[in-house]
Amino acid sequence: MFASRHVKHSRLLLRHARKYLRYKDDRLSGPEREEIVAGMTNLREALRTRDRAKIQATSNALDKTLHRLTPVTWESHWRENCEVILVAIVVAVGIRSYFLQPFKIPTGSMQPTLNGIVGHPMAKPPPNILQQIGEFVVRGRNYINVVSREDDQVLEITPKKVLFFFTFSRLTCQRQQFLVYAPPETLSHDFNVFPGRMYRRGEIIARGAIDTGDQVFVDKFTYNFVKPHRGDVFVFRTDHIPGIREDPVMGSPFYIKRLAGLPGDR
Repeated sequence: MFASRHVKHSRLLLRHARKYLRYKDDRLSGPEREEIVAGMTNLREALRTRDRAKIQATSNALDKTLHRLTPVTWESHWRENCEVILVAIVVAVGIRSYFLQPFKIPTGSMQPTLNGIVGHPMAKPPPNILQQIGEFVVRGRNYINVVSREDDQVLEITPKKVLFFFTFSRLTCQRQQFLVYAPPETLSHDFNVFPGRMYRRGEIIARGAIDTGDQVFVDKFTYNFVKPHRGDVFVFRTDHIPGIREDPVMGSPFYIKRLAGLPGDR
């Protein structure tokens, strides 16, 4: 447990040598394979004797052998980095699929417990870009400024996910389109933008600040083993609920509510 540094380095070198043999076994010649195996055997024997000088000598010999047989090339670093990135992605996807999933509160229906996405219409233009960046980092606030370029009418507003986390709205008019960093619900509720509305050329469609909702992690694991309790906050999909429109691409939206009753309650 409390081995010295040279012993830890030697054990790490042995693991690296075993990994190298597994990866390159089909490309190594017989003498090269035997040379690596012999170096590993000598290092193991040195570790058993706990002779520091012998450990360092055999470790350096094995290290030189590996460097001679595996010259460092520019693609080796990329290969190792890609392996690390792929493993991290697999672990993250596994956690997101079975244990914890990030969720942004979409509306203010649960305030003040949870703050949702709230839009603040403004008549004046957004501030300079440096102030916008600062407010986005510190307060999670972004600004939108959508002005009609033509006399036009809104046909539809559809959600669009970017990088799985950022919700945009595709605002489709008869003659023009806009991609707005705001959910469709915020545009309709706070900025009064809805299908069928007419705009003149140069008229403001949506301008103002949008405060992002609270970010939470949804526990997808616990309720497989325990029953929910009255008062718990939970996330559910709104499949087959009358009055809630289902998006043909993204499916039914998710709602977050507090559990007010259990089966059998009256």
